[in-house]
Order: sequence, then structure tokens, then C-alpha cells
Amino acid sequence: MFLITGATGTTGGLVRKLLLDRGEPVRSMTRSPSRDDDVHGDFDDPSTLVSALQGVDAVYLVTVPATPTPTHDLALLAAARTAGVRRIVRLSAIGTGERFGGEVLGAWHLAADDAVRGSGLEWTILRPASFATNLLREPVYNLTGDAGHAVIDPRDIAAVAAEALTTSVHRGQLYTLTGPGALSIPEQAAILGEVRGRPVDVVDAEPATVDPTWRGSVLWARAGHTARVTDDVTRVLGRPATDFARWAHEVGRHLS
Repeated sequence: MFLITGATGTTGGLVRKLLLDRGEPVRSMTRSPSRDDDVHGDFDDPSTLVSALQGVDAVYLVTVPATPTPTHDLALLAAARTAGVRRIVRLSAIGTGERFGGEVLGAWHLAADDAVRGSGLEWTILRPASFATNLLREPVYNLTGDAGHAVIDPRDIAAVAAEALTTSVHRGQLYTLTGPGALSIPEQAAILGEVRGRPVDVVDAEPATVDPTWRGSVLWARAGHTARVTDDVTRVLGRPATDFARWAHEVGRHLS
């Protein structure tokens, strides 16, 4: 049995579908169950987590920063150990733990990643680059100027997650997931706009306008560090990562 947290989000929903398409037993944790495979679970109520995890072998863990410390991740890990879960696949973020401008980037993600690695469970951590789907939230605020991003198709993240969930081959691995090339936000917008036949609304913005929690990561990206391409998607899936143009034709043109 597989438990998907964040099952209504960008990657969680895709992981859920991949596993269901394979005929795997899936539970989708939510505070408001509405589908057949939904189960009630609330990160702020540990008793619901233990119940949701009964009989579960592996968990796809997606959380958002509720506090400076990873309270939700810690709660899930404690419940997972109680329930006898064997494997955790955690969605982190590119750049986590990098030092830039006198600070450690993604400190909250890093604390959560470290907790997963020290949990005693089998683990895989995924640190993806920016999602292609970020271009769907218009106006698109461009905080990074002409800096490139090795933007990734969320379908590739989900495919890697599904592989890590269903086999022990990837235990103890930390994967930095990127697309096959780097594109600036204006370049991404131009591609998607051409596919759609209308411009994508992009607004240039300054990093100073960003919440201080994330400002260091924005400046890191603006300095060009998110342009680095890895082969981790290919290593896991045995095929190239999907490029942005293909995503735009297959997915982006149909969504807004």
C-alpha cells in the first residue's frame, strides 16, 4: 500500500495516477476525503496520521513550511515508524543546503531532509528544479531576469517518485531533478506563448519584494545557479528528461 500526501497538488496527483494506472493500492491523504482512495489525515493531528498509515509500505511525502522547523515532516515520520512504514520518498527543492550570500538556502527543507535521512526508514529525496507548470500562474513574476532555469516537467518528477516508491533500488539516494536544458523565464514564456497563440503575461520584479525566507534562493537562482543540468532523470527512468517545448505542446497549451 502506498500513501500519497499532497495528492491534490502538482506532483502528488501525478504520482497517484501513475500508481493507480499500474494497479498499485493507493491511499491519498487529505483533510477532506472525497474520492474512493482518499483517507483522512491532518499533519497537525498525529492520531490521524497513524490511522492513515496503517498497512502502508511506502509514503510520498510532500509538505509546505508551516513553521521554521519541519513539524509536519517530523509528525509524519514519527507516525510512520509507529505504523511500520518501510520507505519514504520526500519532495524537497533544488539548491537545498547550498551556501550563498552568507546563508544556507532552504533551511527548512534541509532540516526535513535530514530528518528523513536519520529516520531509520528507507529513503529517497527528490530536489527538483523549477516546475514547467509555474508558467501557468499568470501574471508570471520574473524575479531572476535572464538567468536560466533547468526547468522540469512535473510528469518526470512523478515518474521518478513512482520508481523510488515501488523499488528499493533508489534507497539512500538524493536526486537533483532537472530538465535537459536551461531557459530563462522570458524564454519559457515565449515558447508557451507561441504554442498557445497568445502572449504569456510576464512581469519583471525585484528580489527585494520577496519574503525574506525565500529571498536567498531567488538571488541564488538569479546568479545562474539553477541553470545546471543533471542526468538524474535519465539515470532513474532510462530516458531523457522532457524538454520545455514538448511539455508546452503536450500539457501547457491545454491549461491556464
